[in-house]
Amino acid sequence: MLAPAAILAAAGLAVWIGPALPDSLAGLKVYGPYAVLLFGVAFALRFNRGRALVLLASLLAAYAGYHYAQGLGGFAEKAVYTALVVLVPLNALVAMALPERGVAYHGSYRWLVLLGGEMLLILWIAAAGRSELSGLAWQGVLEHWLFRSPPTPLAGRLLFGAAFVAAVWRAWPKHTPLDLGLAAALVAFFIAAEWAASAAVFGAFLSAAGAVVLVAFVQESHRLAFRDELTALPGRRALEEQLRALGPHYTIAMIDVDHFKKFNDAHGHDIGDQVLKLVAARLAEVGGGGMAFRYGGEEFSVLFPGRGLKEALPFLESTRAAVERYRMAVRSEERPRHPEAGIRRRGDSAPTKLLSVTVSMGAAEPAVERQPPVQVLKAADEALYRAKKGGRNRVCT
Repeated sequence: MLAPAAILAAAGLAVWIGPALPDSLAGLKVYGPYAVLLFGVAFALRFNRGRALVLLASLLAAYAGYHYAQGLGGFAEKAVYTALVVLVPLNALVAMALPERGVAYHGSYRWLVLLGGEMLLILWIAAAGRSELSGLAWQGVLEHWLFRSPPTPLAGRLLFGAAFVAAVWRAWPKHTPLDLGLAAALVAFFIAAEWAASAAVFGAFLSAAGAVVLVAFVQESHRLAFRDELTALPGRRALEEQLRALGPHYTIAMIDVDHFKKFNDAHGHDIGDQVLKLVAARLAEVGGGGMAFRYGGEEFSVLFPGRGLKEALPFLESTRAAVERYRMAVRSEERPRHPEAGIRRRGDSAPTKLLSVTVSMGAAEPAVERQPPVQVLKAADEALYRAKKGGRNRVCT
């Protein structure tokens, strides 16, 4: 959340106290937003993100329409502005309401048709009174209290509010960078629309909107590379990064869910995923400065930088016991899937089944000074094998 706020603040400072650009760079004021938004569209296509593509394409079209309208003057300029600040949040609201199916989804062509139709509609509105095809009807429509402007008309503000709420709702509860970036881009466009009388302000905040989404794409790619989607723990690549930065004293533990394959076969993969989330949640709470990672499959790792094996063992044992004590409720097959139906039938069916799992752990520390962390990791894996061979649900060194 800090990155979007910093970009919006930088745009505001640039407009407020930013020095005038030299003549050789003056074109950046006009063409800079085009470049940023085009890069954003390219990233959305590359990452296959439909909502981001719709919003960025709408912002790009809005910026082009804004420059088109500046030379028109009078009613035509006002009409284009009003149409832009109504249609952009409307597009965003529809995109947020629909499920994310990516750019390659077979129905995505409808967005191209819609955006093309909106451009034609804006041209038709702008031609009111100057073309027999358009007539004078639009002049009366835009005088309605819902569409009076500037600044942003009430219809636009209502749609902005609805689109922003929908964007925040989409971002909840995971708070992924891209979802937060789309919400911040809407805020940037709203600020641009409120100060649309200044071309510098409009261009700066359209650039900020594109920059926010570009940074969000970078953060999102980092998150996908370094964080496990199912358990929300850092993944194996993040562990490898940490291993490269370790000092001489540390402990590595390898953890494996006992009899996970049998558990998966007996109860199904959905319950298996719940087990992995349960174990991950307990490991994330390990004390002693330990950092938990998902190593792969049903295996996890815990790293204790700066802490020896004897110091780390009590924390590992406490975590192992916490997993063993936890009872996971499994929905009865007879229980209705809909929550309200389940409440009405509460007490009529068999009680929910309670399941428990255990984990085996192997831990190791450097045996000699400057021993490579990869070898310590291998030693922890061998200790894990001894724990499983010795009866499971235990910690071995």
